[in-house]
Amino acid sequence: MEGNIQLALICVGAALSIGLAGLGAGIGIGSVGQGATMGLARNPEVQPKLMVFMILGMALAESIAIYGLVISLILLYANPLL
Repeated sequence: MEGNIQLALICVGAALSIGLAGLGAGIGIGSVGQGATMGLARNPEVQPKLMVFMILGMALAESIAIYGLVISLILLYANPLL
């Protein structure tokens, strides 16, 4: 019985890690896109420089989601407690 509760808590932890990481990455990418769009609307001449920073910001925000995925996979498949 204790093993079932432990497995359930591991699954909940894995779901929360990928869910919250995905939520955070989505908010971050949306914020970067909004800022880039507003910057381009105000000053279209800086488009090449702004695109570099926008892509870099989106990649950094997406890395948070990848960290959440790694944590959830570790919890599900490399858990020493099971």
